[in-house]
Amino acid sequence: MGKSDSRIRVKAPATKGNHKAALNGNANARHPAEVKKHQALGQSKPAAKPLAKPARKSRARESSIVLPEGYRPSENEPFMNERQKVYFRNKLVAWKEEIIRQNRETLHILHEDSAQHADLADRATSETDRALELRARDRQRKLINKIDAALARIEEGSYGFCEETGEPIGLKRLDARPIATLSLEAQERHERREKVFRED
Repeated sequence: MGKSDSRIRVKAPATKGNHKAALNGNANARHPAEVKKHQALGQSKPAAKPLAKPARKSRARESSIVLPEGYRPSENEPFMNERQKVYFRNKLVAWKEEIIRQNRETLHILHEDSAQHADLADRATSETDRALELRARDRQRKLINKIDAALARIEEGSYGFCEETGEPIGLKRLDARPIATLSLEAQERHERREKVFRED
């Protein structure tokens, strides 16, 4: 009687080594103790652990361009070249930091001046000043949002171009108001339309 070629395969008991191998071969494999824990809680199958998401690269790219001292954008160079972008980015960031610094100082002053005044006239004056400061802070908060939007446009490559016509806004206008989104002509048309609507 010849030997049979078929061999009976015996399943190896689940040891630590075999468990690691199973994990390597099967991403959904779980430790037996973990499976028992989930079965005791009434779960038929342990939930798969979510994979860690790769960290997104920041859109803001660090520029290697160093501007010469006293640099100002010129009409003689290409509009919105890398130097001009760095110049306006620096201008916007410095403006934002100044606003934040002023806001901190205002909060500190309001905190110190929060003591109740005995005199009714002094109390009324203090409340009026507080309301004015809070209104100014609200305007500055909106301004910071516009600065952030302008910085985003620099990264996207649309900064310096009119949102209405697509034409360059102009260096002089941008230097005076770096958050401008309309050219001077488009801004004037916009203001005329608003005036007509207000009169109607």
